[in-house]
Amino acid sequence: MTFLTKLTTAQQANRSWLCVGLDPVLDRLPEAVLATEDPLLAFGRAIVEATADLVCAYKPNLAFWLAGGSAGLRALQDLVAGIPNHLPVILDGKFNDVGHTATAYARAAFDVLGVDAVRPFLASEEHGVFLLTRTSNPSAPDLQDQLAGGHPLYQQVARLAVEWNATHPGTCGLVVGATYPEELAHLREIAPDLPFLIPGIGAQGGSLAAASAHGPTASGAGPLINSSRDVIYASSKPDFAEAARTAARTLRDQINGLREGVNEGEVYEE
Repeated sequence: MTFLTKLTTAQQANRSWLCVGLDPVLDRLPEAVLATEDPLLAFGRAIVEATADLVCAYKPNLAFWLAGGSAGLRALQDLVAGIPNHLPVILDGKFNDVGHTATAYARAAFDVLGVDAVRPFLASEEHGVFLLTRTSNPSAPDLQDQLAGGHPLYQQVARLAVEWNATHPGTCGLVVGATYPEELAHLREIAPDLPFLIPGIGAQGGSLAAASAHGPTASGAGPLINSSRDVIYASSKPDFAEAARTAARTLRDQINGLREGVNEGEVYEE
C-alpha cells in the first residue's frame, strides 16, 4: 500500500481532510497532565483518543518533542505506536542532507519512530514525503520567489516532485501554505496529482476556502488541512481533550461544508 492510498482510505473512513498537529509545549499543557508521570505522552494520547475519528492524519512536530530531551523522544515513539494503524502519521522534521545522511534520517523516522511520512524527503513507496514548496510564513517570498531556471523556486520544487512521483507513484506531496491562495491554485495546476499538506489555517489567517477548493488532487484525493494550536490548546482546563474534540469537529465540519456546498453553520450528524 502506498502512502497516498493509506491517506485516501483514512479520509474516506473519517470523512475528513483535517490533520491535527501534535506540538506540545510544556508551558501550555493543562495542569491535569503536568501532574502525570509523563506529561507529553499523557497530553498527546488524550488528544488522539479524543479526535481519532475526526481526522485523516496526525502531524507531530519533532522540535517540540526534542525539547523534552530523551524523555520527549521516548514519549513521541510511544505516542506514535498507539495511534490507530489506519491513520497516517506525518513527522514534521526539516531534514535535508547528502544521500547516506538522509538514509540515516529515514531510518530514525520510519524504523525507530514508526511514522508513515516525513516532510521533507523521499524514502520508499510505502512511506511518503512532503516537500516544502510554499511555506505559510510571511517571509516565504524572500527565498521561494527567487528565480531558478526561469521560474520561482517554489514552482521548480513542485515540478521536481512531479518527476519523482512518476518514478515512485503515490509517495510525494507538497507543503503549500493556505496563506498564499494564488500560489496554492497555481501549484495545483503544476502538480494535479500530488497531495497537499496545507498549514496556515487559524492563527496565521490562511484561507480555508482556498485550501478546500484547490487542495484536492485530480483523482479526488483530499488535502491534509493542518491545525495545531486551535485544536490542541482549545482549553487549558481538565476538559482539554473534550475541547480539542469540539474544535476538531467544528473545523472538520467547516471543511466538509466547503467541500459539499452546505451552509457554513450546518452541523453534521454522525
